[in-house]
Amino acid sequence: MVMYKADDWKDLDRERILCIQKQLIDWYEKNHRKLPWRETRDPYHIWVSEVMLQQTRVDTVIPYFLNFIGKFPTIEVLAQAHEEEVLKAWEGLGYYSRVRNLQRGAKVVMSQYGGLVPKELQEIKKIPGIGPYTAGAILSIAYDKAVPAVDGNVMRVFSRLFCIDYDISDGKTRREMEQIGNVVVPEENPSFFNQGLMELGALICTPLSPKCIACPVYGQCRAAQKGIQNELPIKKKKQAVKEVELEVALAWKEDKVLLMKRPTEGLLASLWTFPSAVREEGWEPGNSIIQELKEQYGMTVENIAYLFDAHHVFTHLKWNMKVYGCNLASEEKLEYPQVQWVTLDEIKDYAIPTAFKKVLNKIKR
Repeated sequence: MVMYKADDWKDLDRERILCIQKQLIDWYEKNHRKLPWRETRDPYHIWVSEVMLQQTRVDTVIPYFLNFIGKFPTIEVLAQAHEEEVLKAWEGLGYYSRVRNLQRGAKVVMSQYGGLVPKELQEIKKIPGIGPYTAGAILSIAYDKAVPAVDGNVMRVFSRLFCIDYDISDGKTRREMEQIGNVVVPEENPSFFNQGLMELGALICTPLSPKCIACPVYGQCRAAQKGIQNELPIKKKKQAVKEVELEVALAWKEDKVLLMKRPTEGLLASLWTFPSAVREEGWEPGNSIIQELKEQYGMTVENIAYLFDAHHVFTHLKWNMKVYGCNLASEEKLEYPQVQWVTLDEIKDYAIPTAFKKVLNKIKR
């Protein structure tokens, strides 16, 4: 095991800090990717892009960003929009709590800040869904504030650049990284510096096989000097993915299929899905969803038949879905859960999460 000092960054001298700042800003200015949210200093647009980029690839985000800003060009428009419309615009990005918090935050900005995203760190962090990283990104990029914006990419860069052997999945390490950011983010052009760190982590200082020869701050990298850049960052192993066996109903009433709206809290909150139930161990196939339809929806069904399997993986959860077709025999009028009978053509107007889009696509095929 290579032994190295975990707090080398604390020995930074002013000359080295200035060197890192200049090299990174110069590199970013000449080499950054042309992305739509980099064409603006509008704090709302930057906010939207940063929320979308959490746990989503840049190439995936671009069309979603353009579509979202096209539908909700200002904070006021987003704050006043119907939640169904907002969720529909987010459909396919996943992690729907992000967009719910975004809309809640927009409402707070309208009601408490006159529609203007705050310029002060303590104020902007009061807005729902804006944590230290998003706050730093908005303040530095939109307002040129010397505030660190530390995400996973930046933590990886800092781990190597300053040779830090702490577990980056630990909250204490993030706070340590933010302290580093407070030291190295310049007062002049913090926007390019922070974006340069993000771009460096995305393009050069990658998780596997970093492209050190192309790195603008290679000469300042402590891990590279010690030949241990591939050993950093330290990160504990991911939690094992839990598998859940589900039965899903495609219940038909003439040419319409049954959709239900999920609860306002929890996984896939407020989205429209096909009815589903966890498969009870020892029960005959299909019985779990038949019982679910009867007890929760007041429906009895007939002609039930297994159709196909579908699978979907969340961050720490995998759904193994067995899909059953059936026809409505009888139904009671219930206030909850909220349900709709829709044609396959009408279903496009509902916000359907990716897990059930997979089922829908198989139906259409």
